[in-house]
Amino acid sequence: MATKVSIILTAISIGLLVIYGADVGAAQGSGEGFLPVDHKIRGFGLGLPSIILPIVAFFISRKEVSKTLGIMLIISAALIMIGGITVLAITDPSEAEKTGRNVITEAAPLLGVGAFIIALGVIKLRKS
Repeated sequence: MATKVSIILTAISIGLLVIYGADVGAAQGSGEGFLPVDHKIRGFGLGLPSIILPIVAFFISRKEVSKTLGIMLIISAALIMIGGITVLAITDPSEAEKTGRNVITEAAPLLGVGAFIIALGVIKLRKS
């Protein structure tokens, strides 16, 4: 039962990350994505849960064996890390300087959390 709940939580996380990425991609051409929210609300509404859910999913099923969950954790982490790399790649340095954004402090936590979730996925796969 715990494994099914964990798989569902991780699937929700992957879905949120895909929606987040699609909205950011849509915003690149026109300045606005298909969701009627700004980047802060998008980050808190889609990004934060997509980081928390896989971690919760791992700890819910930490004693159970599941290769599926391990693979899904790695996929979720890879999407998070791709998001962090994308922040670094698409941010215009001159615009970041004007607005006072520090792109490194925005991307580094995503890369760190992504690496942590990958480690959880590898642990889950090793137990399987």
